[in-house]
Amino acid sequence: MMNIANMGQRIVRASLILAFGAAVSGCDGGGSAAAPAKPPLEGARIGGPFALTDQNGRRVSDTDFAGQYRLIYFGYSFCPDICPVDLQKLMRGLAQFEKADAARGAKVAPIFITVDPERDTPEALKPFVARYHPRLLGLTGSPEQVAAAAKAFVVTYNKVPGSAPDRYLMAHSQLAFLMDPEGKPLALLPLDDPTTDADEGAPAKVAAELAKWVK
Repeated sequence: MMNIANMGQRIVRASLILAFGAAVSGCDGGGSAAAPAKPPLEGARIGGPFALTDQNGRRVSDTDFAGQYRLIYFGYSFCPDICPVDLQKLMRGLAQFEKADAARGAKVAPIFITVDPERDTPEALKPFVARYHPRLLGLTGSPEQVAAAAKAFVVTYNKVPGSAPDRYLMAHSQLAFLMDPEGKPLALLPLDDPTTDADEGAPAKVAAELAKWVK
């Protein structure tokens, strides 16, 4: 049975996707069907400055990724199901893209930002991100720093009490962003049904979306 935190994540994801879609539609100038495809999130107010710490204790800011595409996912390492499945899909998709086109694949910086800084210290994030991709950065910080980063990406989250003080869950927006080399939003990467396994179909969809926008 789906728990309250998981249900909340799905509702928030659906709501934000609808909101992004409405915003993009509102910017449509009514051009011809033959016009070149534009990034779905072009012009959306998503992204911004952040200052966090990676899994090796190194200070990291948004400016460190200048000139790189960024694949950004917010979650937490203590997540019992959805975050690990999403990361499998995303990182397998990135690996497929890298295999097909190593030069373009190297332009994508995969980034995981925790919404649970209380438990996700650099020491906790290091083995977690290593499971999914050798270049995946795990970022954490003070509660205020994490909140500022989440706000910049229109990501919401809240603590859901558990059976003990340290066994809580985090309900959060379930979204994966692709940002361009200037830090502007391009598209949401497909995650499909969060309750399904990370089968071959989902990573292929991620790889296809990367191939569409990474130049």
